[in-house]
Amino acid sequence: MVTETVLELQGLSKTFGATRALANVDFDVRAGEVHGLVGRNGSGKSTLIKVLSGYHVPDPGGRLIIGGEVVPLPVTGRAAAEHGLVFVHQDLGLVGAYSVLENIRLNSWASSGLQPIHWKTERASVAEELARFGLFADPATPIDSLSQVDRAIVAIVRAMHHLGVTGDGTGDSTGKVLVLDEPTAYLPTDSVTRLFDAVRAVAATGAGVVFVSHRTDEVLNITDRITVLRDGELVETVVTDDTNEDALVALILGRALDSFYPDPIHTEPGERVLTVEGLTGGLVKNLDLEVDRGEIIGLTGLMGAGHDEVPYYIFGAKDARAGHITVNGQELPIAKSTPTDAIAAGVALLPADRLNLSGSAAASVEDNVALPVLKKYFSRGRLQLAAVRSQVGGLMTSFDVRPAMPNLEFSALSGGNQQKALLAKWLQMEPSLLLLHEPTQGVDVGSKADIFVRITEAAEAGTAVVIASAEHEDLANLCTRVLVFDNGRVVGELAANELTEERILALCYRGGRDSNAPAQMERKFRWRPHRVGYDN
Repeated sequence: MVTETVLELQGLSKTFGATRALANVDFDVRAGEVHGLVGRNGSGKSTLIKVLSGYHVPDPGGRLIIGGEVVPLPVTGRAAAEHGLVFVHQDLGLVGAYSVLENIRLNSWASSGLQPIHWKTERASVAEELARFGLFADPATPIDSLSQVDRAIVAIVRAMHHLGVTGDGTGDSTGKVLVLDEPTAYLPTDSVTRLFDAVRAVAATGAGVVFVSHRTDEVLNITDRITVLRDGELVETVVTDDTNEDALVALILGRALDSFYPDPIHTEPGERVLTVEGLTGGLVKNLDLEVDRGEIIGLTGLMGAGHDEVPYYIFGAKDARAGHITVNGQELPIAKSTPTDAIAAGVALLPADRLNLSGSAAASVEDNVALPVLKKYFSRGRLQLAAVRSQVGGLMTSFDVRPAMPNLEFSALSGGNQQKALLAKWLQMEPSLLLLHEPTQGVDVGSKADIFVRITEAAEAGTAVVIASAEHEDLANLCTRVLVFDNGRVVGELAANELTEERILALCYRGGRDSNAPAQMERKFRWRPHRVGYDN
């Protein structure tokens, strides 16, 4: 049986100056299929999506065919919407000052003319759609007050509404195309499962789905076919059932990758770097924690467990209600400490939201990377720009940030290259304590491996590292110890042979009820000189 093609791109190219972002790419999506689009950061995935949405003007010569009809290029945003293209972009495209209800329904209201809005009915309908993804927020809640996870869910619910998919997952989306650009980047595991159910339901209503992700396991789980881009060129389109993760990674990188993870660290116990006593604030309750030089400590739990708040309290980015934090013997005031105080004490923080909390999108790469050390480049009251550029250029080369152009606007870098640049920004300071929140979020497999190597090298050089993350496999392979949180408290500590992805997941879901958890745990979690790879 021949399946209808709902979207087809022929000979698509896009050039930025001397850079060829896309080179004669052919791509098609069939009705009822989920089609994966993968590749390293900078491979051309986002450029292709932005051409489809009307954001980028492609080079002459390409063709776009939707539902058998040739659509003139460049396509406009309105034309894309009229032809049934619905997008969930990486930046989500939500209006922060508007409510959840307004963000989801605004386009529908605008297209319906001067019709009265039945607010009670709309609120109930939106609440039902949100609940399907486990979000029970009041539809009147402003977007700005939601977490990044909840904002992502709102963006996905809005897309489903535009496709005509109702709160119970039914509807008719024949001939339409849903484009999901890194939809799971901010979603916890349980929400990813619900998203996948919704994506399959959309495909079952007749739509084609384009699923863009760096997570190869997710792509293999949800798709029917996968197209691989590398350096702007089409590498291959494969049937998902005919491939596996190793083969897919090899296509993405152009080579086989033996392992994402460096060898386990082998450092002797060092002096105490961080002491946390009775830390209480937000979701966190009475946390005690001790970290020594050379340790890599993981903090994890399900959404709302509180583990992801800890780095921000230590860094002074959030004020705690009670407790004591000491770094290198210096106590940081629990309620009045600032990031400036933390940096002066040798602490660095790389937040998950790199564009809003860690970097400045509109500033240059040079400005972003040099900011923490800018003072040392002043001489007689003048900034030595040549020295700054030389330093940043060297770091970009060392950390394999591409393109290695210090004067490039930071937002022009792909996600993986942004993250490597920000890691270089902090590691050049040789911090005593490095705090990381989801350090590989939205990062391709090659950049992910590079980042893990840098984290391990920093620990081997004596830096104490604390990673708050929901990536259990990463924590199991990188960390000396992992602390699992539930309801704001540590309910388990895993190390050595116990430190596996399966054990972490079991503690996350069962909390203190896990019968295999250690029966007794010290209140203070101290260095234990053993882990996977050690001789015990």
